[in-house]
Amino acid sequence: MAIGLFGRLREGLAKTRETLIGKVEALFQGHPKIDEGFLESLEEILLGADFGMPVTQDLITALRRRLKTERDPDLGRLREIMAEEIGARLQSDRPWALPTQRPCVIMLVGVNGVGKTTTIGKLAAQFVGEGKRVVIGAGDTFRAAAAEQLQIWGERAGAEVIRHAEGADPGAVAFDAARAAVARGADVLLLDTAGRLHTKVNLMEELKKVRRVLAREIPGAPHETWLVLDATTGQNALAQARTFCAAVEATGLVLTKLDGTAKGGIVVAIGTELGIGVRFVGIGEGVADLRPFNAAEFVAALFQNE
Repeated sequence: MAIGLFGRLREGLAKTRETLIGKVEALFQGHPKIDEGFLESLEEILLGADFGMPVTQDLITALRRRLKTERDPDLGRLREIMAEEIGARLQSDRPWALPTQRPCVIMLVGVNGVGKTTTIGKLAAQFVGEGKRVVIGAGDTFRAAAAEQLQIWGERAGAEVIRHAEGADPGAVAFDAARAAVARGADVLLLDTAGRLHTKVNLMEELKKVRRVLAREIPGAPHETWLVLDATTGQNALAQARTFCAAVEATGLVLTKLDGTAKGGIVVAIGTELGIGVRFVGIGEGVADLRPFNAAEFVAALFQNE
């Protein structure tokens, strides 16, 4: 099973691998000597894969330093060094484990269209599959059909969904969901939130209010606040991350649609710049394709030969 899962990750990262490793190989064939000209071209490749300027410059500096100690390094050795340096920048990302608090409250935030609701459905299915009792709070009351979408996911997964009418106060949904999670003896409460509002209330202030409601009902809640980002949006995702993290104290990241982008370097860029661990990555449509992020596995999927 593990081999199959790793294969899916490799498949999901195929576009990024082609952009990064494929172009590095082509560069080496046309410019086999690793000199300053080579490193300048490599810098452009890294930027093209959305590693971002700070991380790219840091990587190039590290490569320059390490390559000075190598005698005529070949392509294989260059790949090894790149893998080690990229992995080192993701080393803080340990596989996530469910906190001990019961119920553990996980609040998911992010703009509309990034896949928050679908991510919650997949998480619910995975937690229930592990024997956990799950309650879902349909807190995105401003997006048409968001609650209905979660209801369908909940029924499939065997999780209870707490919902109000469209346009209802998200804080009221959070209150009822928290009460229900405690009353049902739930292990996990997953709370969806709005990505935008149809009122003049500032979205970030609304999210802070939801956090306060949760904290009043369940000590320490939310225990996790995960920012969901669409990997295909690249540097726009990084800009969104800065805004949300400043407002809601995100504790982790979920990157969706990683299989749909050639710019998977955004995983490294966001994790490094913000110092926040990537918790899950989406590499396909299936429930099992939302996978716990493992830095070593991610690097291996990019750099390992077939």
